[in-house]
Amino acid sequence: MLSLDQLTNPMRVAMVGASDDPTRIGGRPLSYMLQPEFAGVCFPVNPNRDQVQNVDAYPNISAIPGDIDYAIIAVPAKQVPDAVAEAAKKGAKVALVFSSGFAEMGGEGIDLQQKLLAVARQHGIRVVGPNCLGLFNSKAHFYATFTSSIDRALPRPGGVAIASQSGAYGSHIYMSCHQRGLGLGQWITTGNELDVEVAEVISLLAADPDVHTILAYVESVKEGPKMIAALEAARANRIPVVVTKVGTSDIGAAAAASHTASLAGEDKIYDAIFRQYGAFRVSSTEEMIDVAVAARPRIYPVGNNVGLVTISGGAGILMADAAKDAGLDVGPMPQDAQDEMKEVLSFAAPRNPVDVTAQFFNDLSLIPRFTRTMLDRGGYDGLVGFWTSVAGSPILGPRLLAYLKETMAAYPERLFLHVMLASAEMREAYESAGFPTFHDPSKAVQALAAMVWFGKSFAQSKEKASTIMSSKRAISRKFDEQDAKQLLASAGIPMVADATASSADAVREAMAAFDGPVAMKILSQDILHKSDVGGVMLHISGPDEAAKAYDQIIDNVRRHRPDLNVQSVLISPMAGPGVDMILGGKMDPIFGPIVMVGLGGIHAELFQDVAFRHAPIDADEATAMIDQLKARALLDGMRGEEACDIKQLADAIVAMGQFVAANTDGLLSVEVNPIRVSARGCVGLDALIEVKEIGDE
Repeated sequence: MLSLDQLTNPMRVAMVGASDDPTRIGGRPLSYMLQPEFAGVCFPVNPNRDQVQNVDAYPNISAIPGDIDYAIIAVPAKQVPDAVAEAAKKGAKVALVFSSGFAEMGGEGIDLQQKLLAVARQHGIRVVGPNCLGLFNSKAHFYATFTSSIDRALPRPGGVAIASQSGAYGSHIYMSCHQRGLGLGQWITTGNELDVEVAEVISLLAADPDVHTILAYVESVKEGPKMIAALEAARANRIPVVVTKVGTSDIGAAAAASHTASLAGEDKIYDAIFRQYGAFRVSSTEEMIDVAVAARPRIYPVGNNVGLVTISGGAGILMADAAKDAGLDVGPMPQDAQDEMKEVLSFAAPRNPVDVTAQFFNDLSLIPRFTRTMLDRGGYDGLVGFWTSVAGSPILGPRLLAYLKETMAAYPERLFLHVMLASAEMREAYESAGFPTFHDPSKAVQALAAMVWFGKSFAQSKEKASTIMSSKRAISRKFDEQDAKQLLASAGIPMVADATASSADAVREAMAAFDGPVAMKILSQDILHKSDVGGVMLHISGPDEAAKAYDQIIDNVRRHRPDLNVQSVLISPMAGPGVDMILGGKMDPIFGPIVMVGLGGIHAELFQDVAFRHAPIDADEATAMIDQLKARALLDGMRGEEACDIKQLADAIVAMGQFVAANTDGLLSVEVNPIRVSARGCVGLDALIEVKEIGDE
């Protein structure tokens, strides 16, 4: 089992392919490790030189005296497998491979990468890379990387850690953190991920008590369960994971594949996994850094009631709009509290946003007085203050900070973000005191919303739903619609009762069991989309009309599919009014069983308003899926319609998740579309189950 110490804190390191030039790939890490701050020893390996950077060099790893625990490799790709094997024989637990020319190149590179993997497995050594920019541990002064970012600025040790599949972009994240004053402890890039993946790195970082925030750049995930376990570990330790996942577009996905020889998965599934297991997904580096800045005090509100205090009415309106867009509640101050604030400053606007006006310049004590009232009487979970350039004033800024420190000492559980234009030194003074700073008021509000998101995620029960059905279902064969309905009904998903008939006379007899209009559909496991072949007729009343409908359906199908000899139809009662949803599941090749719900019927493909989760799930998670939908308002009843039974729909989602999770071996996908939801509950009107063909993986 790889440990973080083995990965980023070695003591005896071989630099294979060491260069005498400290600016070259094989020279930078050596120059860093030759500095006195590094407590370990680095052994240059270069068969062409007796000394490298004024240190004795060795012709090969075997010539190094004693064992080593680490190897950094920067030699041509074809030499890498032998170098890794030699390092393992010398005792190395980790090989960090800078060399490119592997799977990212395609063709022979893929074969060479597989050879390297076989060597690593044979000798029991862990490999980071290949095609990797390296890593560093600022606390240990171990800089096993050739990024030029270290030359520009040595990292300030701190609680932020970076795990990045891309080296260059990982360097960009590092420099962005540094420029915002964030201390960075661990920086790890994984390249082609032959062995060590970003998911494993997140797991290792989540167990480090010095890490308080993890920033991750992800192009793809090879083993979904590893990523899920990593995110669960971070959430259990209350460590925010902030993720940039690229490859959301066709062009982006192709770029991701060519960059590290890995394929971008289905983006909605990734999004669902991150949401379900507590990772906050961002769409830009700026947003990622904003969230990391806000996380610095390690205060994560569990409520979304936000108080806004400002010296500008316009800025207050801007922040209130941003709060609404971010899902925060800008609740008003109680009227009696507003009246009291008015007594202090008659021309203040104390509702929320609370505008202390320009009187702030004359009397800074207004800030602690108003802030205390907001926290005591307004009950706000978090605050955002707008001070513009006033907080950067060398005269007013320190006095304002002193007031804030005095005030907030009594509220250690409340997060207070500040918008200011100030020098780096002044911002650092505020942030060291536990007050994250931002230039843009909207960004500050969005960062507060991210902290609320983490607070709610951390507060969730750590127990994952695990009530999977006790026995596997027999799904190694094809199913027609009736078989699918019966199987799903037995799994606890409400399905409409129906009958079958194989002749016009049989249809007449079957109609006696129905009081009202029926739907008639062709019944065949070989026809997935019945309406495409004229195999569906609705609102059929009476035995005579039903018999005619039967003949019409059979004739339509024969014309469209003359290869099939289908005689049976399915007869189902027409369901009452309601909202048509889609309920389903699939086997994702990366993450396994996935459950889905969304707006269904004829609108399913048009609007693609769906929510996914990794299965199985509990009722709370199912309800969260429903709340995530844009069509959620339809279920609450519109224009006098009754509200739908959300609980029954959530129960059906839970049952579907259990069904999918219990049938991972044979199931490809399952779909109930539509499942009609009303005030009386929900009922599935159609069902489709697709199974794996023999030989499918």
